[in-house]
Amino acid sequence: MNEEQKWNYIEELDAELLLGGSILSEWTSFQAKDAEIAVCSGAYLSSILSCQAAIESHLRFEHLNDTDLKRLSFYDLINKSYLSEKLKDELHQLRKFRNKWIHVNEPDEDHDLLSRPKYYENELAEFAKVTVKNMLKTLYFNPMI
Repeated sequence: MNEEQKWNYIEELDAELLLGGSILSEWTSFQAKDAEIAVCSGAYLSSILSCQAAIESHLRFEHLNDTDLKRLSFYDLINKSYLSEKLKDELHQLRKFRNKWIHVNEPDEDHDLLSRPKYYENELAEFAKVTVKNMLKTLYFNPMI
């Protein structure tokens, strides 16, 4: 997909998933916008990380009055959220995928990455598309109609 097609994909997701109004914090809005810019620019890992940040920020915003949630991990926020079980499972997949890329235990073990960079770029591109969709599902889950 070229950049214009990626923006069209995001616009189609908005049309499909936003069924009313949505109240987002400024943090969430900024992170979501950054995630969309990153995926359309081809910065797939950055997009995945920004999506995760926007989702986490939104889940905290939705439960502002619950002071116990302020200290919870992303894992616990997902589990305690009001989201559907299917979406929770998808967010746990995001968390695990992100962890694989962020918590690299042996950074000197890079032979496969060096020998198959296109494979990894394609893997990140596909997962970034899914992650943007799951981010928007989360942000638009409880619309104001």
